[in-house]
Amino acid sequence: MKAYVFPGQGAQFTGMGKDLYESSSDAKQMFEQANNILGFSITDIMFGEDAEALKQTKVTQPAIFLHSVILSKVLESSFSPDMVAGHSLGEFSALVSARYLSFEDGLKLVSQRAQAMQKACEKNPSTMAAVLGLENEVVEDICNSIEDVVVPANYNCPGQLVISGSNSGIDIACKKLIEAGARRALKLPVGGAFHSPLMEPAKAELEQAINNTEFKNGICAIYQNVTATAITSPDEIKENLKKQLTTSVFWTQTMQKMISDGLSSVIEVGPGKVLQGLFKKVDRQIPTESFSIKSY
Repeated sequence: MKAYVFPGQGAQFTGMGKDLYESSSDAKQMFEQANNILGFSITDIMFGEDAEALKQTKVTQPAIFLHSVILSKVLESSFSPDMVAGHSLGEFSALVSARYLSFEDGLKLVSQRAQAMQKACEKNPSTMAAVLGLENEVVEDICNSIEDVVVPANYNCPGQLVISGSNSGIDIACKKLIEAGARRALKLPVGGAFHSPLMEPAKAELEQAINNTEFKNGICAIYQNVTATAITSPDEIKENLKKQLTTSVFWTQTMQKMISDGLSSVIEVGPGKVLQGLFKKVDRQIPTESFSIKSY
């Protein structure tokens, strides 16, 4: 079974999507539609050289979404998944590509999500840290032992877990994790504590937008971040999506579940190769590749 997977925040790069725009009239039309929906020219930022402008959450999230979704739409005859999944933001790309959501609705939700997250970050100054070389249970126990808000946020692959929380909580956790034998416990250059209770204000805002959005039946199952299981019910998908901002991304468990469900190959749709690398950490034998305009 073939899985198509969609990257999240951090996969962006300057010039992203320009080859798509220039080689496909359909892609050009979708990018221009996106500029109109967003109310600013995201293509100027994506295709330009200003890396700092591209790092703004309100730009980064729609940019990665657009790169992934437009690629899957333009190459639709080659896009034939048996299962899909997306890492954090990538879940929205997966939902549109697998036709649970329309392009316009998906982009609006991603834009609202990005803006709501930005506001939550300003309200609750907070951060995240990458932890390498410890068992999940050890990291979880240390997070639970700290009075400040500190939680596991992204289970990326065995031995790699990102934690999320208040600035002081993350500082305490990093010290304790190194003492417990972590190879690294490194604060990340992010604006807030994504996938933690500190995103509650953003969750409340996004929940309303999700409630007002139509979800349809898709073309295959989506393995969602909060359950790490295959879901096909639009109602279930909506409920899981509402929880995503304040709940851990169970990506390690998602990969393991896909493999146990018969996964035979992985195709990453969008910028970068991060997810291919994570799958290789779980099973080196699984063939992985990028879905790109140059490949088809």
